Amino acid sequence: MWLPDERFEGRLGVQQRVFPRYRLPFFEALASASQGGLSLFAGQPRPQEAIAVIEAGEIPHGRLRYVEGHNLHFLHGSLYLCYQRGLIAWLEAWQPAALIVEANARYLSTPAAIRWMHRRAGPVIGWGLGAPPPVGWLGKARQRQRVHFLRQFDALIAYSHRGAEEYARLGFPARSIFVAPNAVSPAPQHPLPARPPRFESRPTVLFVGRLQARKRVDHLLYACAALPASLQPRLIIVGDGPARPALEALARQVYPGAEFVGAQYGEALARWFILADLFVLPGTGGLAIQEAMAYGLPVIVAQGDGTQDDLVRPANGWQIPPNDGQALTATLRLALADVARLRAMGAESYRIVREEINLEKMVAVFLQALQALRR
Repeated sequence: MWLPDERFEGRLGVQQRVFPRYRLPFFEALASASQGGLSLFAGQPRPQEAIAVIEAGEIPHGRLRYVEGHNLHFLHGSLYLCYQRGLIAWLEAWQPAALIVEANARYLSTPAAIRWMHRRAGPVIGWGLGAPPPVGWLGKARQRQRVHFLRQFDALIAYSHRGAEEYARLGFPARSIFVAPNAVSPAPQHPLPARPPRFESRPTVLFVGRLQARKRVDHLLYACAALPASLQPRLIIVGDGPARPALEALARQVYPGAEFVGAQYGEALARWFILADLFVLPGTGGLAIQEAMAYGLPVIVAQGDGTQDDLVRPANGWQIPPNDGQALTATLRLALADVARLRAMGAESYRIVREEINLEKMVAVFLQALQALRR
């Protein structure tokens, strides 16, 4: 287990609405960096969210402990609210020296947890995407509520520089805002895969993710079909999900050569990353982006909440407007027309995740924030 140079001396508490499976390596690393251990409190998602979560019984008691609370979900969409039963009881039992919570004003039980910590002179760090201006007829009221909510924290950790700027614009002290770019994997230990200076016969484009409507794999099928015949790639679609039957039917009509290989993990998944020339994520989400970059792939991604801004840059990929099939087609054409540029962009992807954005760097920023508050 990797350990940073600095460690947190006391017990650490972390609150999450849910404990997604992809976050396990991060919390294990953060727990290893906490001398008193880490206890994580989270509940279950709504069934329609289709989030793969860690179950309480999966983690043996050690440095990382998981306590499952009871999430009460109210309303939906922009009006969604959540209350977590058992949060204060967990704090009473664990007695953390510092607390990290999701900086989301929709979680109604969080202010009580902050007050509990402050009564005991314990620092509280909020961790979140940022604070984009709310829209709709309740926008101004929600903005006032958000400002009041954020003022309760001793420090904030943002997923991206864009998120940090949004927090600062709301008046939170910039010196107490830290940026920990979202990472799901350690820095790559394998060397940069060697790829030939020319495509073998035709380029290979790769998508990896859950097959659901918001991933916009349909746009990728149409975009590949719209390319000139000389640039039409071998399209590999890795993943499974509720939209797979419909997408396979669409592919038979639009792009019959598309290959649906199902869910892949470990060495089987690594094989596809090594084989590919370009990684494309045309919809929302993006857990596979960092893994694709670790295998030296340039990337095309749809613009999102800012978490991809630090990861995908002009030197290693393209960010395109969401739900814009024409932009996706034009960017694919541009990317596949110059093999030498594509290889150079892939090498930059590898450098970014090896040196700048990885699990180790993310843990180091959390420890930096904790040590700053302790001082």
